[in-house]
Amino acid sequence: MSPHAALAANSRGRRRPEREDEFRTAFQRDRDKIIHCKAFRRLKHKTQVFISPVKDHFRTRLTHTLEVSQIARTIARALRLNEDLTEAIALGHDLGHTPFGHAGEFVLDDILKTNYGRRFFHNEQSVRVVEVIERDGQGLNLCAEVIDGVRNHTPDDPQPATLEGQIVRLADRLAYLRHDIEDAVRAGVLTEKQLPGKYMKALGHNILDVLVSSIINSSLDQAEIKMDKRARTAMDGLYDFMYEKVYTNPAAKSEEAKVPELLTQLFRHYHYDESFQNGIKQDDQLQHTVDFIAGMTDRYAIMKFQELFVPNEWRQAG
Repeated sequence: MSPHAALAANSRGRRRPEREDEFRTAFQRDRDKIIHCKAFRRLKHKTQVFISPVKDHFRTRLTHTLEVSQIARTIARALRLNEDLTEAIALGHDLGHTPFGHAGEFVLDDILKTNYGRRFFHNEQSVRVVEVIERDGQGLNLCAEVIDGVRNHTPDDPQPATLEGQIVRLADRLAYLRHDIEDAVRAGVLTEKQLPGKYMKALGHNILDVLVSSIINSSLDQAEIKMDKRARTAMDGLYDFMYEKVYTNPAAKSEEAKVPELLTQLFRHYHYDESFQNGIKQDDQLQHTVDFIAGMTDRYAIMKFQELFVPNEWRQAG
């Protein structure tokens, strides 16, 4: 292992002491806890880019998570860093994501910011899922290094404390950039000819190989995870292109216009529904509603909206 690797034996530990496992390190156990938790299973029905796609080959939040994990492990192994810690962070990084992807995240954030002076960020909700919500309020009791990597995986956050966390932060971007291009082409939102030639020339046909190689070659035996300037410039330029042509493209995002109304109505209903809030302290009602809405899958949110707000056909008995 590299001298820069985070070792399970030197972990800053968990909130509650746990008996050590005979065969698995602490980081291996955290990986397994995440894979077996309910929030992880729900990722298969949460949006990545295209809301509730009918066809089977578009990415979901779960397949995105698995791709991040694969990319991150490849980098960690090449750099002789801790693969188990890297994998645990990667598998847990999006557990707090809302239904309908970032569209749902923005709606919840807007509701809280406008009405309650609070904010919603999916990475913070991911931490809440593993620390508080899972196991009927007991949480998964993960190691501090895993929690740190999950909390700080977005570009707006401080750098993770471990190199393994820094790897996941970059792997997340590599994964969604590559697979969002593929999904956009499959959906007919883009053609390969539209991809910006300047950046594609730098990255080649296999974007992942070039970017992963850049990270490995630039970070070997270093105390930080980085990329060479040419690859970073091309990656950032390609992201800007995708933001304009896909992430904010009306053709790709037409259904997102329905998300604010759907989630706002659900939020309003559950926040003021006495039966739903029964037994919940008044100070905890808001958080209870946020947790419930954020935990929904796309199809569950749609089903509850139809059940609550769309009238059923009336059929005369007999």
